Amino acid sequence: MDDALLQVSLLPGVQDACDTARKAVDRLRGHRVLRRKSTEVSTESLLRGARASAALEGAPAHLEEVRSGKATHPLVQGALRISGEMGPLGATWKTAPRQVLARLHVLAARDAVPAERLGRPRDEGTPTPAEVAARLDILSDLLTARSTAPAIVVAAIVHGELLALRPFGEADGLVARAASRLTLIDRGLDPKALVAPDVGHLEFEKEYRETFEGYLTGSAEGVAAWIRHCAEAVAFGARDSQTLCEAIERG
Repeated sequence: MDDALLQVSLLPGVQDACDTARKAVDRLRGHRVLRRKSTEVSTESLLRGARASAALEGAPAHLEEVRSGKATHPLVQGALRISGEMGPLGATWKTAPRQVLARLHVLAARDAVPAERLGRPRDEGTPTPAEVAARLDILSDLLTARSTAPAIVVAAIVHGELLALRPFGEADGLVARAASRLTLIDRGLDPKALVAPDVGHLEFEKEYRETFEGYLTGSAEGVAAWIRHCAEAVAFGARDSQTLCEAIERG
């Protein structure tokens, strides 16, 4: 199979954006606090990412409310459930992505949709269920095939495709952003889940939504702009965690 994802990485500005984001992640991973506090940083990063993802899905909450358990919106709770299973799901993502997507939806939408709809593809709407199934097959093939494309490129395509397909009809944004983060973990950019790209997506929310609209056009320019935004979100998430490390170091 041709390395289609590698070809995407050759679009204008994509490689430079990925390199910049990787340098930010590498700086974070080299922080001395992580020698003894990596679990603490990862836990906080997952919490911040969950809060940001829920906000992007229309369920804003203050970080302290989320941390204290006072944020009771179903989508906030769904995002937190996802963050709690990132480790176990990462082990399955590379070999059975469709299975993981179903599980992500169960976690995301448990309090928002009837039990019989959890983890099940929607049966109406646009794109049609048949189109969704076909494109998910293609996405699964890309994920399970070998590729030398940067992890950020792969994660951005996963993110964009799942947002575009809306495979479940509810809480699809939570699923898409979680799948993107699993890709960054699985592909070695952020193996300890220290970086919360969703914090960056929320910080640059206008750009997030505008570049996704460009992605939907399928044009080279639109896809490249979307990936560049995703790389910028990763870099912002890395800097956010770097700030956390420095706060821990200061005590």
